[in-house]
Amino acid sequence: MKELLFMLADLWMIFAGFFYGVKFIRRYANYLLGLEWMIVATSGSNFLVWSLLGGDESSFLYTVAYFFDAFSRSVGITLILVMGLMRVTHRYKPSLAADIGAFAVAIAAGVYLQQFRGEHLHVGPATFYIAVNVLTTLFLAYFSLRLWKIGAKTLAVAAGLATAAGTAIALTYDFFPFPDDQHRTVFYILALGTWGTQLFVYFRSYRALHEHNVRTGVEPASHSRSATSV
Repeated sequence: MKELLFMLADLWMIFAGFFYGVKFIRRYANYLLGLEWMIVATSGSNFLVWSLLGGDESSFLYTVAYFFDAFSRSVGITLILVMGLMRVTHRYKPSLAADIGAFAVAIAAGVYLQQFRGEHLHVGPATFYIAVNVLTTLFLAYFSLRLWKIGAKTLAVAAGLATAAGTAIALTYDFFPFPDDQHRTVFYILALGTWGTQLFVYFRSYRALHEHNVRTGVEPASHSRSATSV
């Protein structure tokens, strides 16, 4: 049963990443969020294949999985996420150079952090991951408040809960492993389910703020479609 739940949670994250990642690009021309969403989905796909093949930590797939994990935890679902969401909170539209630079930093971080692969807990990287997560959480609290102020209260609560769950997962990841969870199956069921839900909720929240900005004349209607579409 746990293995089935793990697969379903991973498939949910893969679907949310690819489906909403494409929508971020096609509907809003937001390449930061679109590409990051698809990177998370690619990471989930690699992780699923690695797990189905036995989960050998000496395999190349594990190296790829560790890289993607470091990529998103360090810069992807932190700096890149904030930069992308600022399109609807502050009308911030980074230049192509800034987009490329952000992903280059994420790649460099993923490569650099490879040296800590295989260690159960390395205080330096673990503390760094928590620090950037907390900073991102502060912005996401503001993001949820913006949703509340425009009347999207259900989404505001959903974004707040998804963010809180993501922070709890980040804390658990390195510092508070579950007892009697040798292969971390239970943890990954919760983590993958949470991450997939974050991708879904943040897209819907972005859409709500974008549509509000269009209605109020803050944002031009280009790249906007009906708010009733998925």
